[in-house]
Order: sequence, then C-alpha cells, then structure tokens
Amino acid sequence: MNQEAPSGGHEEAASLDSAEGVQGRKLGRENQTGPEHPSQGPSTQEGEAGRAAGEPSLAGGELNLPGQSPLYHALNSARYDRQQLIAAYEAEQDCRLIVMIDAIFPESVTIFEELIYDADPNQDLHLMLNSPGGDGETAIRLVRSAQARCKELTVIVPDRAKSAATLLAMGAHHILMGPVSDLGPIDPQLRVPSDRGDRMVAAKDLLSAVESAQHAIQENPETYPIHAAMLAEIDAVLLQFARSAMERTDQLMEEALRSNPSRDEESVKKLCSSLKEPLIARLSSHAAVFGASDAKRAGLPVIAVDPSSHQWSILWRLWTKYFAMLPRRIYENAKNSQIGPSDD
Repeated sequence: MNQEAPSGGHEEAASLDSAEGVQGRKLGRENQTGPEHPSQGPSTQEGEAGRAAGEPSLAGGELNLPGQSPLYHALNSARYDRQQLIAAYEAEQDCRLIVMIDAIFPESVTIFEELIYDADPNQDLHLMLNSPGGDGETAIRLVRSAQARCKELTVIVPDRAKSAATLLAMGAHHILMGPVSDLGPIDPQLRVPSDRGDRMVAAKDLLSAVESAQHAIQENPETYPIHAAMLAEIDAVLLQFARSAMERTDQLMEEALRSNPSRDEESVKKLCSSLKEPLIARLSSHAAVFGASDAKRAGLPVIAVDPSSHQWSILWRLWTKYFAMLPRRIYENAKNSQIGPSDD
C-alpha cells in the first residue's frame, strides 16, 4: 500500500495523537475495555449497540449521552462510527465480524487473537481481510485459530487478499467477493531490510534477480560491481530462506485447504490439483489478478455477492472508512481496536 492516505486518514491520525500523545501512534494504544481512559474505548458492559458504539441515543424520549468524556468521544468518533457499522452487520447476519488490514507476519497472531479470544464457537465468524500477503506459515496459524472459534468461517475480500492472505481465505467455508475483489498467486513474501526500512519482496522475484545477475556477470565479468551494488541488501541467509519458502508453497496450500474441517481428504487433493496451475505453476507476477469468477472456476467456495445487496452496502461503506485511513495496520471488531503505522 504505497498510496497517500486521503484527508480522512490524516484527521484520524491527528485525533489519536492529540488524545494519546506520541505513543498513541503505536499499535495497541486503541485497545478498548472501558469508556474513559485514553487507551480504552466503549465499555463491554453497555447494552444497546448504539451506546456500545459510543453514540448518543434516545430512550423514553430522553437523550442518553455516551459514557465517554466529550473530548475523548469527539477524538474517537470515527472509530465509534466504524464499530456501530460492525455491530449492525453482526445483528443482521447473526455472526461476529472482525477486520484485519495488514501484511501477515508472526506478530499478527497475538493481535488477531485479541479479536476472537472470546468468540462463540457456535456462531459464524466473518473476517474482512485486506492484505498484500506475507508469511504463509502465519496464515495457516491464523485460519486454524479462526476455525477453532466458530461454526463457519467466511472471509470477506473487499479489495485484495494476496499470496499468504489467499492461503488464509482457502481455509474458510466461504469467500465473499465483490466485483473488484482480488485473490492472487501464492508467492511467499519476504521482508528485506533497507535504508528506508523493511520492504516486502516476493521470494520468486528475489531469486530471479539473483539468477539474472549471475548470468549477466558470467557473460560480462566487468559488470560485477554494478550487480553487487544493486543486490547489496541480499545475503546468503535471505537467499536460502527464499528458496525454502518457494519449495514449501505446495505443502502450504494443502495445509490451508485442510484447515476447513468440513473438507475431506479427497476434496483437499482435488482442490490442490485445480489450484496449483493458476496460483503456483503459472506464477508470473504478485499483482496477477485472480477474481471471483477465476476462484469459483478453480473450485474455491466463493460467494459472488450482489453489489446492490444490503449486505454488501454495509460492508463497502465499512471498507471505505478503513480505506480513508490507509496506509495503517488495522485490527478491529465491535469492541476492540488495534491500529498502528503500516510497514507497506
């Protein structure tokens, strides 16, 4: 996510900084369990959805004011708006809705768990997921954890769920996709340190760059200094890690598909066979498009949602509120919010 955040995102960031100081910019400072403290949000004890979302409401002709202090409520009103939409969706769909907007790496696990640790295993879980990808092993851990805490898991893709995020989606009972929703090739993503901070690079692209440099140097040894400078950030350990990640791609796909407890072994093998060609063997670019119709043809449990439906209307309105905050790392449900700067 390299785009500039629209003005709404800057306003919210400024609000959080004002309310919580410099530390408010760090992931985890928006965790909520009560109404008053700056690191807390709506009380989990508040009954009505509107009050839980921190919104004023009328009861018996009298105005019930939010439990938060006026300034704190004003500074966090955007969050309450999002959580009110989440609560409305949950009531309509009879499910728990959680949101994850982040690259998938080991540190995602604990924050993700915070959203589902108290989930009802007899209730459906819906996950709104937007991610450029990341670590496949972590994606398997996340989908297994989600499946262990719900009746059925639905992954909602409003925009993109690439690579490791596609693996996560594969382990769901249903994948809800709209007209612009996009899955993608299962190409492991690596974090490569640089002078400008960590950046995500596809393992395949890293290996291709090294192989191309080797061929060029063999043909013209005088180009060695140029290629050495271009690949200065790549060491032998990272190179071997990239090779290992690529070798394990088939196995990770099988493990992801097997994470859905409703699938038998025959179904898993059949899906592996149909998905390998478009998502692994035919791998061309991390940005390659794999939309709802492509995923459905390959056998994935895709629900191509009607974009004019009330369900998608709520989801899209919620997604646009998150889009206005990008680039940020976001983990949120109706009563918990963890937001921090993005690595993208």
